[in-house]
Amino acid sequence: MQLPDTNYIIAPDPTLRRLTRPVQGFDHTGAAVEISVVEERPLTIYLNRQEIVTAMTIGDYPEYLAIGFLRNQGMLADDEVITAVDYDEELEVVVVRTASQTTFEEKVQKKTRTSGCAVGTVFGDMMEGLDQVVLPQAELRTSWLYALAHKINTTPSLYLEAGAIHGTVLCQGDRPLVYMEDVGRHNAVDKIAGWMFREGIPAHDKILYTTGRLTSEMVIKCALMGIPVLASRSGFTAWGVEIARQVGLTCVGRMRGKRFVCLSGEDRLVRDIDPDSVPDEARKSGRKGGK
Repeated sequence: MQLPDTNYIIAPDPTLRRLTRPVQGFDHTGAAVEISVVEERPLTIYLNRQEIVTAMTIGDYPEYLAIGFLRNQGMLADDEVITAVDYDEELEVVVVRTASQTTFEEKVQKKTRTSGCAVGTVFGDMMEGLDQVVLPQAELRTSWLYALAHKINTTPSLYLEAGAIHGTVLCQGDRPLVYMEDVGRHNAVDKIAGWMFREGIPAHDKILYTTGRLTSEMVIKCALMGIPVLASRSGFTAWGVEIARQVGLTCVGRMRGKRFVCLSGEDRLVRDIDPDSVPDEARKSGRKGGK
């Protein structure tokens, strides 16, 4: 698939009114105000005839979310043939159908509640498959990080419109390609994983940027997707860093203006720009409560 040079393939559309709702309230002075708040609705995911999970989501790209969730839980193999993805908006159900029979009763019964916002769920053994992960030694230019941060942070989004939401962006070099948002950062990552799986997009030269914390769950998802670099505006958890070092994932966090911290995979970094030439991040006028 040929990727465009400059424009997003998928970007947030904060004008879609079904994703937000106007709500009346009162501000700190007692004045009446109306603000946009993010909608949150359930989506039940089936794999063939088996119900897998009900996720709380903003409701966009349900097919990609379902495929990516199943992919990141190890329920869809690399060579799995998806014969159909059926979404019923009224029932709020998406069914992923495959050519082969699938049975995951035991895995569904064993689940771990994660630290992700909106309470993520990981089935089976969280570390399963990580010992076989070999991430490519792709370079990461610091000029790319600065360019990506500027482009992503100035992109119109639901976060700037309403807050209370996380964003995840698939990037290549200094180009952001696919920007997904959701109430939980794990959902946003799963949407990107579903898009990559459906479109046959390679992972070896990609960067995954997230607005959320670099937790163990985020690191595991990124590593299993085969993406060698994970970057964030936010910070780290100790277990996330430990796993990143174990699998050779480059983790860059606390990206604000010219500043960032790399706690894993520093050998990929090519420092090709003077940080002093990068302006400090201007204070945003958008909402701050969602991150």
